[in-house]
Amino acid sequence: MGGAVSAGEDNDDLIDNLKEAQYIRTEKVEQAFRAIDRGDYYLDGYRDSAYKDLAWKHGNIHLSAPCIYSEVMEALKLQPGLSFLNLGSGTGYLSTMVGLIIGPFGVNHGVELHKDVVEYAREKLDDFIKNSDSFDKFEFCEPVFVVGNCLEISTDSHQYDRIYCGAGVQKDHENYMKVLLKIGGILVMPIEDQLTQITRTGQCSWDSKNILAVSFAPLIQQSRADGEKPDAVQLPPLSVRTLQDLSRIYIRRTLRNLADEESQEKGLAPRVPQKRKRRRCRRRRINTYVFVGNQLIPQMVESEEEEHTEEEHKEAEEEEEREFGDIEILKQVNMLRDQIMALPLPESLKSYLLYYREK
Repeated sequence: MGGAVSAGEDNDDLIDNLKEAQYIRTEKVEQAFRAIDRGDYYLDGYRDSAYKDLAWKHGNIHLSAPCIYSEVMEALKLQPGLSFLNLGSGTGYLSTMVGLIIGPFGVNHGVELHKDVVEYAREKLDDFIKNSDSFDKFEFCEPVFVVGNCLEISTDSHQYDRIYCGAGVQKDHENYMKVLLKIGGILVMPIEDQLTQITRTGQCSWDSKNILAVSFAPLIQQSRADGEKPDAVQLPPLSVRTLQDLSRIYIRRTLRNLADEESQEKGLAPRVPQKRKRRRCRRRRINTYVFVGNQLIPQMVESEEEEHTEEEHKEAEEEEEREFGDIEILKQVNMLRDQIMALPLPESLKSYLLYYREK
């Protein structure tokens, strides 16, 4: 792979850089990354580091580098309706992005070793559902997190279409991971210092492809007294949605489609104009890697020639500022919310259709 991307000023800027460096290559992955602000998953006081292409760790809370998550999302080849298992689900950042793609008829489960991290992930998920402007733009498969060691999952657990493991997998645990995968499914995990994509092609056959050189902290095996049997981790059940929930999904889908059609008829742009970003010089990619925390992160090296080019671009930016000035950002109207509030329904039912969101 190439070098790391430039630091961004905000989430959109970070995604622009990931696209430019070809870490993000498909529209659906780009939309998911733009919908979930990485900074929202950082603790207060650490948000300034959120848009750098670096891993972050504080206590048990951990986020991989954006370039790693980008490669994982692309390698999973997600589609609506798939089942997904996140082993070492952490803050829930990745699981929430996955939920935007697999939609309400998918399955989205996560297993995390640390109870405090699971509580943190649930808080962040609740905040996204109730407060994020992106929530009403997607049909969402809400992640369900459980506490436990992913090496102690019950042997009678169901299989999944897509699996990601966010910790280093030792060779003797490789087959254990593969058994959790459905035929035709894809497993992405770090093994022997390589982020690897494994596709199950048959009952006992798999295809493997190395994606990126990485270094993750290994999976933790809990120590047990001699003869003590570990507690098996029970994955969440595969539940069927209630008629009430299905009604909400289809009502919101119908209203969202009507709002989109109305916008097109009025000639309104489907997206809010983004603020004009500073021009950035292209940087050469150099195959250089450094350790950051528990991960091996690709880094780029800038040459004197690039510094000279950046000075020229800075002069061009100043001239552009004088010519065009700042572009005003228009406030986007939540048309889905307006459609729901206009329905001749009791307020309690409107609140249900809005997932009890206050804005």
